Amino acid sequence: MRTSEGVEWGLHCCLTLVWLDEPDPVPSARLAAMFELSPTYLNKVLQRLTRAGLLTSTPGPRGGVRLARDPGRITMMDVVTAVEGADPLFTCAEIRQRGASAEGANAREFARPCGIAAAMRRAELAWRRELAARTIADLAGDAPAASVTRVRRNYARLASAA
Repeated sequence: MRTSEGVEWGLHCCLTLVWLDEPDPVPSARLAAMFELSPTYLNKVLQRLTRAGLLTSTPGPRGGVRLARDPGRITMMDVVTAVEGADPLFTCAEIRQRGASAEGANAREFARPCGIAAAMRRAELAWRRELAARTIADLAGDAPAASVTRVRRNYARLASAA
């Protein structure tokens, strides 16, 4: 299963917002600079997270983003769905029922879902359950203290240069 870079960007931005614990909104340009990302593309990801209710966005020169709710109530699956959408990762086109492959088949053969589709669905559900069970707070709590310190230090350096 493959996700876009936007999922990684969204997760790291949410995690960074937890670690910074800033009272003011964090400028998206500063987040882009922290990770050397395109500000334009990162803004698109942040807008998706905002539309999904995971972030709040404040416009203007002192604006930026912040988490819209407690990090313990934002799952990894929330971020994936906000960025990628809720469509299933695999869609069975029932090719087993087309062409020479289906010639002479009894309709009862196709009464049950294709074994491939069923296996893919089970795999996707397991993946979704795992991501739904992990929150941004879990990720923040599992991170090494040195990572938190480094992010805060680098953010402060970028903020003082602005």
